[in-house]
Amino acid sequence: SCSLILSLNLDVKKRLQFAVLVVFAVNSGGVSLITGDVTTLMIFLADKVEILTLLTLAIPASITVFILAVFMSRGLDGIVILQGGSNPVRKVDAVIAGLFLLTILATIVSNVLFGVPPVLSFLFGLSIMFLVSRFMSDDSDLDPILEYIRVIEFETLLFFLGILLLVGMLKEIQALDSLVAIYDVLPPLYANYLMGIFSAFIDNVPLTAALLKSGIEMSPGEWMGLTYAVGVGGSILVIGSAAGIVAMSKIEGLTFSAYARYVLHLLAAYTLGYSGVYLLGLVI
Repeated sequence: SCSLILSLNLDVKKRLQFAVLVVFAVNSGGVSLITGDVTTLMIFLADKVEILTLLTLAIPASITVFILAVFMSRGLDGIVILQGGSNPVRKVDAVIAGLFLLTILATIVSNVLFGVPPVLSFLFGLSIMFLVSRFMSDDSDLDPILEYIRVIEFETLLFFLGILLLVGMLKEIQALDSLVAIYDVLPPLYANYLMGIFSAFIDNVPLTAALLKSGIEMSPGEWMGLTYAVGVGGSILVIGSAAGIVAMSKIEGLTFSAYARYVLHLLAAYTLGYSGVYLLGLVI
């Protein structure tokens, strides 16, 4: 998405508006799938929500992104000229892309119909991709697919492992009670909304892990609200999500202060989306 914005050769103001919209859209788009957001996966693995219930989050998320796009596009005019071109797609690449989509679909179907853990479906799909790449690829100058595993950022995985261990320790020494105390003061509807705003300042992964380990009792609709809140709330600040950090490193001129000029727009969009999730939770 950042590469697309840079290829448009826009002026600074327009480029920033597109970047802000992309950050919000990316976070909103991933909230409804366990493959799209770490916190969504964490809440699902804790048996707080079901896959089909999560898919319904795409409705308010998509509507909110569309409304924000219409609002942010005011004053944007001009003609964008894109350079045409074609890149040949190898047959093996097309097959692997199809297998990837089938793996996601099979994960949802197998979990809903047969209760198969998503990790088993993903590992099975990954093994099929390895086999297809091994026997269909005929380019000796390309690295084998197993070589890509060597470049996985294991530091990131260890970072998440360390955070989860830290949260577990804080749970044992009862240091999380102050965070969870907000649920004793406010109803989950308002507490979840505030947690989304907190996720713009605190990494949403440890925040979600802390809430899951605290043993909070909520209805499925309220867990849906928390899923949306911690997944999208980080968009309010550029440092609140991985998408914002990546965009800030790629797009020139996108700084904390430049992004902060659109805080009210993003807060309004987040509030609108959260309200939609609340109404959706009433009928599920």
